Amino acid sequence: MAHHHEISYENEKRTLVVIVFTLIAMFAEIAYGYFTNSMALLADGYHMGTHALALGLTYAAYILIRKYNTEKIGTLAGYTSSLFLGFTGLWIIVEAFGRFFNPLEIRFGEAILVAIIGLVVNVICILIMEGKHHHHEEVRDYNFKAAYMHILADALTSVLAIGALIAGKYFNFVYLDSLIGILGGVLILKWAFGLLKDTVKILIDFHPKFEK
Repeated sequence: MAHHHEISYENEKRTLVVIVFTLIAMFAEIAYGYFTNSMALLADGYHMGTHALALGLTYAAYILIRKYNTEKIGTLAGYTSSLFLGFTGLWIIVEAFGRFFNPLEIRFGEAILVAIIGLVVNVICILIMEGKHHHHEEVRDYNFKAAYMHILADALTSVLAIGALIAGKYFNFVYLDSLIGILGGVLILKWAFGLLKDTVKILIDFHPKFEK
């Protein structure tokens, strides 16, 4: 149990560092977006804000876990974050479908730069969250797992966006941006559903012996 609390405190510290880093990147993108009239930068900045909110929920849960000494708070936070993740996936799919039928003019150079900035921020956050512990030690910390998945989802969308934008810019395949968006949204929904299923089982005290 002491080892578990040590890991939990380590995860709490890493989450706080990632929140600070995400907020700095978010404010920088929003400020520069207003300064340059860049919708791409503004959109990515506000998108980072939703992840900062989810990470803030994770951090608040750790404080409550310490105060009330119950792990279910962390699981509940993980459950709530999985809902956030699911809504993000759905929003990406809806937005991508809209773009598919009503394609907008893409400023490729600017959009690629934004996607690369987003990816660099996410990679740094992933490295911070990886820390010195292995994932099998944190498999029960659904609070941390949810926060980690938010960052992974953001990194995934950045990688897919970069590939789609390069294909659009150099090969004029403009529809790839929408198709890749739908694929990314479906993958994020799959991750969210897996996390939702795991956390619900704990919250309702589900045991495998009751399975048929």
